[in-house]
Amino acid sequence: MTKHIHVHMKKRIPVNIKGNNGVILALEEKGFGVYQTASGKIFCQQSREISELAKKAKTSILSWIDYLVDDMAVDLPKVATAFGFSETLVKSLIKEPRSGYEDIGSEMGILLPAITVSGFDVKLNPLVILINKNTILTLHTTEVKRFFRVRRYAETLFRKIPKNMLPADRRTLLLIRILDENNSRNFNHLLEIEEHGDRLSAQLADTASSRKTLGSQIYLMKHALVTYLAGLWATVDALNSIRYGDADLLTDDPHLLNRITGLISEVHSHIGLAEHLSEVLASGLEVLQSLYNNQLQILNNKLSMVVAYLTIIGTAVLVPNTLGTVLGPPFSWTEQDIGWYSALMIGSTVISTIISWVAIDKLGFLPKSPEGD
Repeated sequence: MTKHIHVHMKKRIPVNIKGNNGVILALEEKGFGVYQTASGKIFCQQSREISELAKKAKTSILSWIDYLVDDMAVDLPKVATAFGFSETLVKSLIKEPRSGYEDIGSEMGILLPAITVSGFDVKLNPLVILINKNTILTLHTTEVKRFFRVRRYAETLFRKIPKNMLPADRRTLLLIRILDENNSRNFNHLLEIEEHGDRLSAQLADTASSRKTLGSQIYLMKHALVTYLAGLWATVDALNSIRYGDADLLTDDPHLLNRITGLISEVHSHIGLAEHLSEVLASGLEVLQSLYNNQLQILNNKLSMVVAYLTIIGTAVLVPNTLGTVLGPPFSWTEQDIGWYSALMIGSTVISTIISWVAIDKLGFLPKSPEGD
């Protein structure tokens, strides 16, 4: 008879899928576990109760528990101790800012950044992986829904793990799949940053765009890339620790270890892509600055032209005005003097205008506008 797990969620509507064993799985459930018993039976379980998930894990030869927490600092010690992990291990990981690796023989912990992107807001959320002899526990915040795809195919994943593998090899193979999924989710966010960067480029091409707005957008874009790169480098540090840490709980098989090396290479490739995007942004900023400088130069030339014209007009008016003042009272003029007096005013205006124009042009005070302006 097919069993159904009914999920009651607040404020969220669960998205149901059907697992291989016919059980309805709600992808929005908080806790999820897949277990393999000593007899080879594989089954999944979902629950909000940590105790239910932990009870099944203790009786399995291999299990993966994925649990969403609201506050990592508060909930991590509670969940970890429920699964039998020591407080020493948990406290060591909490101290690390972005990535960490702790191995104390019978248990180990890994801290990785789980990157989320919303516009230019890039966050490095903590993803904690705790491992003992029969359990891999992944803990992350409700903002980071990392492993819903792995949840869906968890039974298939467990069935593909060869039964004749050593326990350490089986744990390592499962861990590699989890690490690969986290990397994939992180890599997807680079495309989001590029898409937002493309929209920013469209604003840069629009001459009507506000310079003040563009300045803040450019800063946010650069800050997003820097934060994203910091997350990728933190991932590399953690993966290198796993690859070369020589933990007792993980494999010594070089073929499996090379798969971890492959994960590291993938992260390095995306670091190169992110750095290239940063270089493209930097070159775009240089082009933008050149355009702004050109616009400022054009404006400066126009202002210089206005000043030069005003100088010529001022000189043209000043000379006849001066002559008119000098030749005024106490001199007495009759109607017979109107002719030569008018000619003198007109001539002095024309001559002073010509002289001013030639002088300013010779001195280079008349800037020439760029072609096409």
